[in-house]
Amino acid sequence: MISALMPTYNRADLAFERGEGAWLYTTDGRRFLDFAAGIATCSLGHANAHLVKAISEQAARVMHVSNLYRVPQAERLAARLVEATFADSVFFCNSGAEANEGMVKAVRRAQAKTGHPERTRIICFNGAFHGRTLGMLSATGNPAYLDGFGEPAPGFDHVPLNNMNAVRAAVTPETAGVMLEPIQGESGIKAADVRFLQELRTMCDEFGLFLAFDEVQTGVGRTGRLFAHEWAGVTPDIMSTAKGLGGGFPIGAILSTEAVARHLTPGSHATTFGGNPLACAAANAVLDVLLAPGFLEQVRERAALLDTLLDGLVRDFPDVFSERRGLGLLIGLRCVPKAADVLAAANQADLLAVTAGDNVLRLVPPLVITESDCHEAVKRLTQAAEAVRAVSPEAVS
Repeated sequence: MISALMPTYNRADLAFERGEGAWLYTTDGRRFLDFAAGIATCSLGHANAHLVKAISEQAARVMHVSNLYRVPQAERLAARLVEATFADSVFFCNSGAEANEGMVKAVRRAQAKTGHPERTRIICFNGAFHGRTLGMLSATGNPAYLDGFGEPAPGFDHVPLNNMNAVRAAVTPETAGVMLEPIQGESGIKAADVRFLQELRTMCDEFGLFLAFDEVQTGVGRTGRLFAHEWAGVTPDIMSTAKGLGGGFPIGAILSTEAVARHLTPGSHATTFGGNPLACAAANAVLDVLLAPGFLEQVRERAALLDTLLDGLVRDFPDVFSERRGLGLLIGLRCVPKAADVLAAANQADLLAVTAGDNVLRLVPPLVITESDCHEAVKRLTQAAEAVRAVSPEAVS
C-alpha cells in the first residue's frame, strides 16, 4: 500500500485500535505492553477514565475560543503549575518545540528590555535535542537533523555537557542565557551532574544570564518528581515542558519567573491554539492524578523496582546490554548489538520501546504502571535478549 502520508517516519507495521492502562491492542488482535508511551507522552496510560471524562465533557461544551478572551481552564491550570513550581506565570502553546522557541524568545527579550540588547546568544550542549523547528534544530546542533535545511539560525553556541570550564569559556558579552535538558533523552539518556547544574545556576547569577531548562521529556513526573531539576535543588529562571502534560493531548507550556515573564507584553508573543479549553481540561485532569497524595512516591517505587530488575537483566545479558541509565521512569539500556535490532526483538515479544542515541534502548512507560507491568516488561525484554543473542554476531553467550 502506498501511503498518502509524507515519508518522514520509518513506521513499524503496527496499527493500534485501543488501549487500557499500559497496554495497547492492534487491529489484528495482538496485545502489547507499552513502554514507549507515545515517546514519554501518555503519562496516564491509555483510556484513563478521569482523563477521558474531562476531555469528553469539555469537548461537548467548547473546544476552542482563542486567546482574545479569557480561558478559565487555562487560568486554573496556570495557577496550579505556579503553586507547584518555582514559576510566577505560565504561557501555554502546543508542543515542546514551540515551548522551546518561546523560551528562547523570552530570554532574549528580557535581556533586551533590561538594557542588554546585545545579549542574544544561548549556550547549548552537545547531544541536546530541543525540537524540529528551524530555530530549535539550530539549538540542537546535530548536523544530521540540519542536513538539507540551509544555514543554521544564528545565536547558539554548543559546548560539552558537564564541562563547566567549557561553559565559562563560551560566555561572551553577547551571551543571554544557558539552555539545557536536565537529562538528555534523544542522545541516549545522559544526565547533567547535580554539581554541574548547581554551578550553572551560580554562573548565571554571576554574569546576569538566564538559566533555561528544557523539561519537555523529563518533566511532569517522569523522573519521580514533578520536574527533574528538583532533584538537584536548582531553580531555573524559565522552563519549557510538554509531552506528558496533556496525557496524550497536545499541549506545551513555558513556566517563568517574573524577572523574565514581565517582558512578554501584549504583542510580543502569541499562539492561536495554545491554552485552549480542551487542551487545558486535559492537562488539569493529568495534574489531578499527578498531584494527588502518594502518586509521585508510587512512581519512584515503580522506578526502583525496574532499576533492580533491569540491573539483573544487564548482568544476565552482558552481550546484549552494557549498562542501565536514567532516573525514575526515563530509562536507557545501552545495547551491545544495534539498538534497532534489540527494539525489533522487543516488538516481536509484544513490548513497545523507543531507541535513542548512543545505541540506547529507551524505556519510558506510562507513570501508572503496576508492579505486574514492571515484571512483565523485563520478562519480555529477556525474551528479546535471548532472541538477539541467538542471531547477533556481536553477542557471545
